[in-house]
Amino acid sequence: MEDRRNAAFTAGLLAMIFLIFTVADLFNGDRLFSETENRLLAAKPEFSVDALFSGEYTSDYEKYVTDQFVGRDKWITIKTLTDVILQKKTINGVYLCRDGYLIEQHLPQAYDGELEEKRLDLLKKLAGEWDVKVMLVPTADNILTEKLPAYALYYDEKAFLEKAALSVGDGYVDVYGAMKEHCNEDIYYRTDHHWTSLGAYYGYLAWAEAVGVEPYPYDPEGMITAGSGFKGTLYSKVNLDMQGDLLKYFPETMDKTPVITYDMTKKSKSYYEKSYLDTKNKYAFFLDDNHGLVEIRTGYYNGNTLFVLKDSYANCFIPLLAPHYQKIYVVDLRYFNGRLFDLMRQYEPDDGMDVLVLYNCIHFLEDFQYF
Repeated sequence: MEDRRNAAFTAGLLAMIFLIFTVADLFNGDRLFSETENRLLAAKPEFSVDALFSGEYTSDYEKYVTDQFVGRDKWITIKTLTDVILQKKTINGVYLCRDGYLIEQHLPQAYDGELEEKRLDLLKKLAGEWDVKVMLVPTADNILTEKLPAYALYYDEKAFLEKAALSVGDGYVDVYGAMKEHCNEDIYYRTDHHWTSLGAYYGYLAWAEAVGVEPYPYDPEGMITAGSGFKGTLYSKVNLDMQGDLLKYFPETMDKTPVITYDMTKKSKSYYEKSYLDTKNKYAFFLDDNHGLVEIRTGYYNGNTLFVLKDSYANCFIPLLAPHYQKIYVVDLRYFNGRLFDLMRQYEPDDGMDVLVLYNCIHFLEDFQYF
């Protein structure tokens, strides 16, 4: 009898909690965007019989309920604190590391040899048409290994980069060596998956050496702090109370005034968009976040042209290249739907142009696709 009463009480309590949260959700209304997670939230799916029987409706509705659950951000924090108390070292695919670092987890089994070869074949096709330099930046789990929890697993990017070096030959830029040499410096953000402006600077020096040009005299000691309290993508996954990062840039990148056109519409005369510093997405300060096509007139008149294929790691890096080029064209393949080679030939001057592929290793394996 006692067991039945306990079972009935538990069932009633759960039903009451479910009812309370259902009513709260109704009054709360749907949110379009999560500032904490820096992403669009799922909208309520439209019902149809076909969608129901195909399973699409139930799948979309589950995503909708998960995203729109009342107090979602607070529940994420509570779950994270519980995991910390239980001494878990990985939360939502993020390692809790030494010295206050959050480092994204990339498990070896997610990136097999077939995927590696598929991406490298695309590089070979590109290098067969243009003079290509390839910069694949290792992620923090491969460089800041001493900060990882004991026995933490990570995909071996060094082994993959050795394959990439053999694949592209003289076109390979050794960013891994540059980052490893400076691993005790602030070359990655603590709360975000990107490299910092200092990390990008060391990548720039590696690029200059590979290309055979004299690097512009940037001064790392003279970097300017654009904003503080930057809590990036990894913070959003754990939602713990922690100190944000500083966002810095090189003032020498403003020696000339560029003319920048984003997606053939929006124009700017700066590599830096200060309005983002008042938002959650502070990294978008660099090059106005991500765009399918960016055209840059650098203000330097040396006749050189560069075409960049990139992910967001390039956003704080590209301003460093300005003194070496008169024109820079930038394509983010995640937002570009045209025929890449046709576009490149359209922009290529008669005397040719340089081409740079700049991704972090993981994004290259996951996203690099132009056919």
